[in-house]
Amino acid sequence: MAATTADAMPIISKLYCSSSQTVLVVRERPHVANGGGFVVTDCGQKVVFRVDGCGVLGSEGELMLRDSSGEALLLIRRKRGMVQALSIHRKWKGYTFDYEGAQKLVFSLKEPNHSCFVKNNAIRVSTEPRRSNKDWDFEIKGYFPDRACSIVDYLGNIVAQIGVKKEVDQLMASRDLYNVVVKPGIDQVFIVGVIAILDYIYGESTRC
Repeated sequence: MAATTADAMPIISKLYCSSSQTVLVVRERPHVANGGGFVVTDCGQKVVFRVDGCGVLGSEGELMLRDSSGEALLLIRRKRGMVQALSIHRKWKGYTFDYEGAQKLVFSLKEPNHSCFVKNNAIRVSTEPRRSNKDWDFEIKGYFPDRACSIVDYLGNIVAQIGVKKEVDQLMASRDLYNVVVKPGIDQVFIVGVIAILDYIYGESTRC
């Protein structure tokens, strides 16, 4: 029997899989902090995650996702090299750390060629271990810069939705504040990690 979002296994850790729907708020850091990243809060405005961009880390194509205490949860790197440069897709890889500090690959995201950046072009993510018999496990539907997109699993279930509340949109002529609704049982670190890559791809707060 195929798995559903209700019994989804964690990608990073079960500690970040809530039994109820969760609303996270992303607030990008000021652009004066070039490539600074963003913070993620809950509805009570408590910081739950922080993403450091390449301007903080000092390395282009590298991001770090941390918890509220500053502990590293996920290292995200864009693959480099001649083969990668000639490829239609650029690939990003997300790594966790074990207790000895060794890196473990947990997911890969294929970034389309810049000439393919159109609103209907899906960006796909594969996890380690794989969850389906397709060559991807999740895809992004919609257009991230519009703050109107969803992360969907291979069964077609929406696992997270990115958007801006109308009242916020009217008060702020900015895309620096938006909501992410994460469905029950879905790994929030994974979702924020994917959002961090989308932020970089489209030249926003994490990119130098």
